[in-house]
Amino acid sequence: MPREIVILECTSCKERNYTTKKDKKKHSGRIEQVKFCPRERARTIHKETK
Repeated sequence: MPREIVILECTSCKERNYTTKKDKKKHSGRIEQVKFCPRERARTIHKETK
């Protein structure tokens, strides 16, 4: 399986908080997830970085 480790970055404070895996064949675009940001102390949108 072609799974790749990607880093998720908070959109408001630009801190890289999380890592996750994704399947490149099923998800060709960038991932967006709502996660808890410890610096902001709130749930914010985290986007995949390169």
